[in-house]
Amino acid sequence: MPKLKTRKAAAKRFRVTGSGKIVRRKAFKNHLLEHKTSGKKRSLSKMAVVDERDEDNVRLMLPYL
Repeated sequence: MPKLKTRKAAAKRFRVTGSGKIVRRKAFKNHLLEHKTSGKKRSLSKMAVVDERDEDNVRLMLPYL
């Protein structure tokens, strides 16, 4: 069997936890932060688990994670 290539764009955006879940960064934390509350910005800093409907696609992009 030939080796599979990793989608490098996906490798930069997702990582796998110890229990095997795939986590991602939340959106809306790049710019226009002045009007957002501190609590909102703090909650956007946390990692989010990838939805189960998208998980299979992400796993195909990251064959060795």
